[in-house]
Amino acid sequence: MPNSTLDQARKGNPITIVKLPSGDIKSQLIRLGISEGDTLICIERLPGGTIVVQKNRQEIALGFDLAKKIKIILQ
Repeated sequence: MPNSTLDQARKGNPITIVKLPSGDIKSQLIRLGISEGDTLICIERLPGGTIVVQKNRQEIALGFDLAKKIKIILQ
């Protein structure tokens, strides 16, 4: 399946992170526990484009602009 970006994830679907944006944003995402190769579940799409993902038991909300920069594979 071709690569997509996180803003295209649908609620309830598992996704795999392929590439994070470089620089400080990548460092911040890694500190939050999101790194390349991780499999997450999209648990919510909020009004305004915010995407809520879950890794293990942790829920992380990511803004739409950031989600557009994170490359994923839809499962």
